Amino acid sequence: MEIIRSKQFIADRAWGAKDIANMSGVTTRLHWTDEPYKWHVNDGEEVFAVMDGIVEMRYKENGEVKSAILNTGDIFFASTGTEHVAHPQGPARILVIEREGSV
Repeated sequence: MEIIRSKQFIADRAWGAKDIANMSGVTTRLHWTDEPYKWHVNDGEEVFAVMDGIVEMRYKENGEVKSAILNTGDIFFASTGTEHVAHPQGPARILVIEREGSV
């Protein structure tokens, strides 16, 4: 049993993570960042939940770049094949659930 206070989590580098669980190959990790990630496509589905902060999520639909602002409590679901990149607007804490070893 563990209680995690996401607002208190800080990593030693952007996108550093605390591994919370691995459930039959599906990982749950808490990330801290203050820098953008990189454009990528996961090898499966991804749930991206903003625990603290604001994140601009850029994603491609039919080759067109779109954007959505995610506030604390908002969730972005990337279906298989969705190209996307997260741009935090200052420090942010993000819970990511995805297949183990995904980008």
